[in-house]
Amino acid sequence: MIHIHLDPVGGVAGDMFIAALLHAFPHLEAPMIAAIRAAGLPKDIGMQIQPFQDFALTGLRFLVSEPPPAANRSVSHDHRAFADILAALTSSALDRNVRDRAIDMYTRLAEVEGQIHGVATQDVSFHELGGWDSIADMAGAAFLIESCGAASWSIGSLPKGSGMVKTAHGPLPVPSPATARLLEGFAWHDDGRPGERVTPTGAAIVRHLNCGDTLPPGGQRLSASGYGFGTRRFMGMSNTLRVMVFDDRQISGLVREEIAVIMFELDDQTAEDIALAIGHLREMEGVMDVLQMPAYGKKGRLMTHLQLLCAPRVLEGVLAACFGQTGTLGIRYHIAQRAILPREEIAVALDDATLRVKVAQRPGDSITAKLESDDLCGARAATQAQRERMRHEAERLALVKKTNQK
Repeated sequence: MIHIHLDPVGGVAGDMFIAALLHAFPHLEAPMIAAIRAAGLPKDIGMQIQPFQDFALTGLRFLVSEPPPAANRSVSHDHRAFADILAALTSSALDRNVRDRAIDMYTRLAEVEGQIHGVATQDVSFHELGGWDSIADMAGAAFLIESCGAASWSIGSLPKGSGMVKTAHGPLPVPSPATARLLEGFAWHDDGRPGERVTPTGAAIVRHLNCGDTLPPGGQRLSASGYGFGTRRFMGMSNTLRVMVFDDRQISGLVREEIAVIMFELDDQTAEDIALAIGHLREMEGVMDVLQMPAYGKKGRLMTHLQLLCAPRVLEGVLAACFGQTGTLGIRYHIAQRAILPREEIAVALDDATLRVKVAQRPGDSITAKLESDDLCGARAATQAQRERMRHEAERLALVKKTNQK
């Protein structure tokens, strides 16, 4: 599982977030530029990722530059209605997941802007946040979040800043009302340095990520870090956002990941119907296992206890299916950590049949193999003795194949 921690030394802004992640994941630069173009950024709007040094640290800056205004251009392109931005993103060529992330960020901004200024969300117009630089920041951040593989995010205490910021609504206090509303519940501190330290775009990204304030439990290995710089310079300090990439997948030779555990009981459904329900649930994408066992409930009634394991990303859909397939009125669930052995599936040919064997790497450099039992149904294994022979031979061949790969 990859976890990314944001360290807002100088603050958080959209361009700082992009630059920091690209510093940590440089291979994502070209596809991110393509994604921003797919979001609708015109060809005459330039983008640059530049090496940068500020005070004691080096990293990257992300720059978006617009061409000089034409003589006949009288309309500011920094003023855009939220409805127009939403329509443009919805119809764009962005990958669906990237598009949905960008829309979520802009929607969060529109909701708080509407609350602050007393207008409906769909009627909000963005001024400073309607420029192409902000759209590029949102689309680029959405792409990087989707592509970096992080399962969770955290962030340190945010610098509050001080003073006023110029806006289309006139001077507003720092942090801006939209930033403050988006980041209610987060930890803040005053480091004595003035100015806007967290921008509304940066706040929308942090809120979208649902950042916690601590690293997840368990061992963590720092696998990469990156520094993204803002436009301002401070005396005696780098104006940077640092990202720290932690990866626990190979600690102690085990693969660690999050898993959703779902549990509930049934006492008013027939065994036949429960079997049908379990069949439907087991076939759902993202469901890893369904466990059924007898249990005694109140008044000594015999019940059926069901436990499902699924990927956290499909949790909501699996919960809905549990309510739809069974008569339960309540479900318990939680997100748990699990450790599994690194394994791979190796196909072997035996008696004109292709058999799948799971080969696992165990601690101490030992390797074990286990045949996928379902494959024996289509093989020439009519008796128990034939099945055992084929099982042993298939597992032996898989181990030989694995050893020869080294």
